[in-house]
Amino acid sequence: MLTPPEIDGLVQGRSLWSDARVRFARNKAALVSLLLLALIGLTCVIGPWLLPYAFDSADWNAMSTPPSWQNAHFWGTDDAGRDLLVRCLIGGRVSLTVGLLATLSSVTLGIVWGATAGFMGGKIDAFMMRVVDMMYAIPYLLIAILLITILGREFYLVVFTITVFSWMDMARVVRGQTLSLRSMEYVEAARAMGVSNTRIIFRHIVPNLLGVVVIYTTVTVPGVILTESVLSFLGLGIQEPMTSWGVLIHDGANAMEVTPWILLFPAGLLCITLYCFNFIGDGLRDALDPKER
Repeated sequence: MLTPPEIDGLVQGRSLWSDARVRFARNKAALVSLLLLALIGLTCVIGPWLLPYAFDSADWNAMSTPPSWQNAHFWGTDDAGRDLLVRCLIGGRVSLTVGLLATLSSVTLGIVWGATAGFMGGKIDAFMMRVVDMMYAIPYLLIAILLITILGREFYLVVFTITVFSWMDMARVVRGQTLSLRSMEYVEAARAMGVSNTRIIFRHIVPNLLGVVVIYTTVTVPGVILTESVLSFLGLGIQEPMTSWGVLIHDGANAMEVTPWILLFPAGLLCITLYCFNFIGDGLRDALDPKER
């Protein structure tokens, strides 16, 4: 017997992720933010290859030039004659890469730590969470300055320093979710079958945390990008001749009264990117909320 498409769709139903995808697409702010963020990322990757200037080359005939279409310095130049548009795109590459790598590292560490603590329970849970509490008690900025001063200001060291102090929130969130998941029937069935704790954690616990992890990741990325920008603004992050949005904002703040465009363009890109991540996080939170199904 043939059934109408509407009835057939109701019979088949939709999975959590397909339903979340439909509800996310209905969130116009989140969808526009996702498209805008993809456009910014793609432009940062491809844009510098399409422009006639290198990010570290100086045009001595156009120092501190305002935005102009005549000399192809569309966003103007800085006090060294370097094209601001190219430097903003290269800075976007660095800031976004630091944000994504540090977030991936901190999220991975937080998932493993929190899932292990929540599943094992008892003294192991108490010890592991006391470590998290001690990490919270350490003054982040002071230790970050100390680590970067001692180890250097290389790209990977900046990522490492941010990762060290970015995983604790994820660990607490995952631990709380794991405490409720470890008493579920499928976990008890796996234990009864003799499945090892490691396999239960990575096969049954972690996959059921993906919704929370995805939402929290979109919240962590802008925080990490902002942290890198603050460190670079203080002179502790990415160093010349390489640049980032934080470095550009630092340079623009020193000359904002004379050349305000040096500050406005990188600060505008940073703000737009942070807003996009926040709107995407709100959209994912609403889309993956089981109460909204």
